[in-house]
Amino acid sequence: MRLVFAGTPAVALPALDAIAGSGHDLLAVVTRPDAPAGRGRGVRRSPVGAWADERGIEVLTPDRPQDPEFLARLGELAVDCVPVVAYGALVPPAALEIPRHGWVNLHFSLLPAWRGAAPVQHAVLHGDEITGASVFQLEQGLDTGPVFGTLTDEIRATDTAGDLLDRLARSGAGLLVAVLDAIEAGTARARPQPPDGVSTAPKLTVEDARVPWSDPAFAIDRRIRACTPAPGAWSTFRDERVKLGPVTLVANGPQLAPGALLAERGRVLVGTATTPVALGEVRAAGKRAMPAADWARGVRVGSGEALA
Repeated sequence: MRLVFAGTPAVALPALDAIAGSGHDLLAVVTRPDAPAGRGRGVRRSPVGAWADERGIEVLTPDRPQDPEFLARLGELAVDCVPVVAYGALVPPAALEIPRHGWVNLHFSLLPAWRGAAPVQHAVLHGDEITGASVFQLEQGLDTGPVFGTLTDEIRATDTAGDLLDRLARSGAGLLVAVLDAIEAGTARARPQPPDGVSTAPKLTVEDARVPWSDPAFAIDRRIRACTPAPGAWSTFRDERVKLGPVTLVANGPQLAPGALLAERGRVLVGTATTPVALGEVRAAGKRAMPAADWARGVRVGSGEALA
């Protein structure tokens, strides 16, 4: 089939690689416009745009997918289908209707669970044991279209959102190509999503990533893993923000008040509403990340000090 791929971040690249090697004709990519990034805030191409530039593939960067110039170019390309992975903009009916087989989206949840921008983060945050990926027909509703196929994956006890998303991006790439092959062969069947089991997954904010030490240990562990690598879990120490990596649950640790710090030989414990947790990496503002024990020695954590 004649394809135009729509996507923006690095998580879309496994699907792009799979499509490029699938035998389908990749005519162009659609991605978000170049934007400031990094410490210097220099304007950069998106990972998807950079991938296409390296291969001499046309890059379309409409400010909005309803821009007339973009719609005209999509029509000129005589596209059969637009596979989508994390494009990052709502697609209007005028664009959805141009390809013969519409736009087909790879979403990182088992729909109708976790519709929205951050399905993997919410699956980890809420303690789901099983998640997966779905390929569905894009329509105007938020991730509401009929589903062509799914795959499942177990969420491991130590998975961060980044770990899980990387795994699903790789396995989901194969699922997306299989659906495109079936569409070309005329054997694909999309089934409506069931009305039960709907949940939404809005983007996690920096404030969502603040660790509430008055929560139980298991909930703190989930929140930190869900916010790793982005937006990055954090707390405050001596009124300054510190970023926190994943923690370890401590079954038989000492009783500590929520947030209270205890620096022991080789580890740093923090109190919660239940049992304490052992900090992993800590990164103070303007510093590199370091093991919690090294951080505690450097700042000389004193008796009675706490994270807040």
